[in-house]
Amino acid sequence: MVNKKEETEESTEEKSEQLKPKKLPKLAPEGIRTFTVARQYDETGVSGEGVVIEGLTLATGQCVVHWLYPPPRGGIAIFDSMNDFIKVHILPHPSNRTIITYDDGEQERFGLFSEEEKVEDEKDSDRTAPV
Repeated sequence: MVNKKEETEESTEEKSEQLKPKKLPKLAPEGIRTFTVARQYDETGVSGEGVVIEGLTLATGQCVVHWLYPPPRGGIAIFDSMNDFIKVHILPHPSNRTIITYDDGEQERFGLFSEEEKVEDEKDSDRTAPV
């Protein structure tokens, strides 16, 4: 025979379990990849040199960037894709010599890097390439 106290505990546990959030089957894909954007030069003189943006890409492909200028808060922008962000803010400024570094260590370089720097990049990627 089950006493009332045990019944109450079971019923409370069941209710607690029912209240826990459950993953819905029709959600968007999950996953976030973070990155920084560093400029070796700032041709406009607005955002500066060094790391000027921190950002993330979502599994949906959308890109969110946080400009670190102007202090203290900077600004936020959302793009439909990383490519859209690059087309608007990176490619038009090749003299900035921009490096995007992802949380897994992957880097993308844009702009007017010297041949010596390009060769150095190729050597680095050869050393880290999977065998």
